[in-house]
Amino acid sequence: PFLQENYLMLLTYGSLNNILPAALLGSILSAVLGSLQIGYHTGNVNAPAMVIQEFFNSTWRARYNVSMPDQKLTLLWSVSVSIKDFGALLGALGFKYMVDSFGRRNSILIANGLSVVGALLMSLSKLAKSFEVLIVGRLVFGVFCGLVMSMNPLYVQEVSPTNLRGAFATLNQVAYTLGILIGMVVGLETALGTWDQWDLMLCLSLIPALLQYLLLPFCPESPRYLLHTRGQEAKAESALLRLRGNPDMVRKELEEMKEGETNTKASISIQQFFTKASYQQPILLVVMIALGSQLSGFNAMINYSTKMFEDAFSEAKYLTLGVGAANLTFSVVAFFLMEKAGRRKLLLTGFLIILVCNLLLTIVDGLQTLVPQLQFLQVVAVFCLVAAYELGPGPISWFIAAELFDQQARPIAMAFTSMLNWGGKFLLALIYPPLLDVLGGYVYLLFMAIALVSLCVTWFRMPETRGRSFDDIAEEFRGAEGILMQNKSHFNTF
Repeated sequence: PFLQENYLMLLTYGSLNNILPAALLGSILSAVLGSLQIGYHTGNVNAPAMVIQEFFNSTWRARYNVSMPDQKLTLLWSVSVSIKDFGALLGALGFKYMVDSFGRRNSILIANGLSVVGALLMSLSKLAKSFEVLIVGRLVFGVFCGLVMSMNPLYVQEVSPTNLRGAFATLNQVAYTLGILIGMVVGLETALGTWDQWDLMLCLSLIPALLQYLLLPFCPESPRYLLHTRGQEAKAESALLRLRGNPDMVRKELEEMKEGETNTKASISIQQFFTKASYQQPILLVVMIALGSQLSGFNAMINYSTKMFEDAFSEAKYLTLGVGAANLTFSVVAFFLMEKAGRRKLLLTGFLIILVCNLLLTIVDGLQTLVPQLQFLQVVAVFCLVAAYELGPGPISWFIAAELFDQQARPIAMAFTSMLNWGGKFLLALIYPPLLDVLGGYVYLLFMAIALVSLCVTWFRMPETRGRSFDDIAEEFRGAEGILMQNKSHFNTF
């Protein structure tokens, strides 16, 4: 009945022949192939970590005739894991220029070239006998990540109908988590995570990259970009007709887009973005949702779960695989719930569960030496935390800026969101191992505090955007300058 009810939601989009026009479905699936690549290179370094670290060590011995000191190896591995996220932070800086200059679709295609170069460098590092080449490859791939994880939600939301906008944007996260799971499976020592084949494992992302080059050029450009940025109304109407397949729907949506255009300036500077009164509430929400998602522990579980489990469980790699499966499962659940429950409820539920899980991890860490039987609670807490992240904070943190800002501010807002998300990922991946050494299980109290702050901000400030047009939300913020969100009754819909 649950699946049937959500399928009926799709039926409300139009007649049976127009539920999902081929151009719309093809555009979304082609775009999220980039997120699949990102997820793959997020998950594939967890299980074979020891193998790749041995490559670092053997390279060092070949150069200097001594093994690399353990402390140096730990630091170098932390840099290798986190450099992708640092590259993504750099990539986010070029996001606005690319999407405004080349369009949403073409920018994704251009950025895809960085994925190809990065994957080749990582794979060739073994042949070159240089761990520096692997690190540079992850850096280049990271620049691709910073661009595409903002380009995809922006493009998907701008080509999607309003009543399915959030669900389709969540497919970006579904592809990302699917990539993580595939990376975890391929990285097992029973697959390609071995000394002989780990370099082959690192280049498999070339398959979806090349597939994207074959498919995406045939997809339409964002109608909103064509109308608002390029002023090409005829091309915007043609793109909408391909995406909707219903002339009446196209005329109505085009009129709404043109009406929204009259309420926005031709362009907006970065200074205006951060100083304009009607943007202050959305900026606060984007900051707290993004940082709350990335700094509340999820990335520590994804990057270091094998290390967390290996002290207590002999088959830690397979528990990590279970984490990846839970990650994917609940991103699919979020796809079905996004238009049913709404963004606000899913954020609040997710942050609350994350808070409780971090508290549980702290308690288990403090008591497991006295009561070893509690170790299974660690596994339960990790699985629940990952599920809660994918239920709301994870997918929503990437696309919510596109809903909270008007057309002219949207590229800057998405770039800002990308910087926050990737900056948070980079920071946590880099500092989690040393923090764990210094604080032990108390590090999870820091994650809990961040989740608590994000929960409070979401409760008091977050509007429900489900089922509302971009222009309607932007108009609400324009009319809410100087007015607290919770005083507007139709915002507080939890």
